[in-house]
Amino acid sequence: MNTLTVVIEKAENNFSAYLKEVDGITASGQTIDHIKTSLLSAIEAYVETCKEIGCELPPELSEEYELKYEMDIQSLLNIYEGVFTKSGLEKLTGINQKQLWHYAQGISRPRAEQRQKIESALHRLGSELISLSL
Repeated sequence: MNTLTVVIEKAENNFSAYLKEVDGITASGQTIDHIKTSLLSAIEAYVETCKEIGCELPPELSEEYELKYEMDIQSLLNIYEGVFTKSGLEKLTGINQKQLWHYAQGISRPRAEQRQKIESALHRLGSELISLSL
């Protein structure tokens, strides 16, 4: 099974996504769920169009595949700005609020270790939340 990477980025008024391994497949939306749905539709349309006009499917789409989603820190902070405050993220990550604001505005880009801190903190929070029953 192929793993295809969907790159999600902040656009001017929404968010856009593209398939890293296959040129020409893109989507946009206001939420992650909308982007996922739109991208799946774009992949299906691409495959159907290839079948209709008789072009060869890229090898990545000729077998079963799974999608892996990735985004940069700026996009993550903007998508979830109404969910995570800079203060809350500081508590989770140990990265000060001003630096998080710089990342969100695109003023600076986090080093690899800072990206890892943010990713690990969010995965840890997700694991904690998913283990709870209310």
